[in-house]
Amino acid sequence: MTKSLQDKVVIVTGAGRGIGREIALLCAAEGAKVVVNDPGVAADGSGTSAAPAEEVVEEIKKRGGTAVANFETVAEAVPASKIVKMAVDTYGRLDGVVNNAGILRDAIFHRMSIDAFESVIKVHLMGSFYVSHAAARLFREQESGSFVHFTSTSGLVGNFGQANYAAAKLGIVGLSKSIALDMNRFNVRSNCVSPFAWSRLIGTIPTETEEEKARVKKIQAMGPEKIAPVCAFLLSDAARDVTGQIFAVRMNEIFLMGQSRPLRSVHRGEGWTPQTIAEHAMPALKSSFYKLDRSADIFNWDAI
Repeated sequence: MTKSLQDKVVIVTGAGRGIGREIALLCAAEGAKVVVNDPGVAADGSGTSAAPAEEVVEEIKKRGGTAVANFETVAEAVPASKIVKMAVDTYGRLDGVVNNAGILRDAIFHRMSIDAFESVIKVHLMGSFYVSHAAARLFREQESGSFVHFTSTSGLVGNFGQANYAAAKLGIVGLSKSIALDMNRFNVRSNCVSPFAWSRLIGTIPTETEEEKARVKKIQAMGPEKIAPVCAFLLSDAARDVTGQIFAVRMNEIFLMGQSRPLRSVHRGEGWTPQTIAEHAMPALKSSFYKLDRSADIFNWDAI
């Protein structure tokens, strides 16, 4: 059987554990040479360790694949560019980037520290930009390449206590769409994946109430290995016509997620005043308002 990523060179950030690890393993199994990037930080971004990335590289080699470990942070521009440099220096080219690296610093909004907000934005949003930006010129020159960015229903729908994470993840959607638009002429693709899977980061969700415990138990049944096939596909030539999209993956379900479009409109020939907006516009639009839904309210059935 032909391997879908034969001889391609792929970077996977945050590949030492969880979803990133499974993506790296599958990409290698599908024939890719993989740069396994992970500085080995804790879930909140503290500390460093070479062990997670090295263990994944060891596992890939044991299975007959090709990989190299990289320990740079994505949260700063220069270190992030070194990840791309390592791919080119080691394997001579680069074909795909998976922006998976992430940390969590959850807190209810009025208690969230500035540091907690900025640090999450730096890793998720700025990190996705830094690595993608470093790879973009290579992709432009060779007129091929694929970006896979990780978003979340925390941003697409909403969750309690995650203003930093939600802002970063919805920002990544805008980043991905802009890359898709700007680089389409060079055959460069950019898509988002929103994963439902048990990981170290999900393990930080509070489980104080019975409802929260039940929710987390359901998520625990969703293995990170279920996310990897969609990512490997999006990196492959079989996805040459797929760009600018958002896919959610939950166990064996793949969802194409919506993107913001007008729902309905109101018009007043003489223009609006605050009073006529209150009397006319809002009552007319109100039936189409979104509720204060959370991710669990929208995806409220058991995973298949």
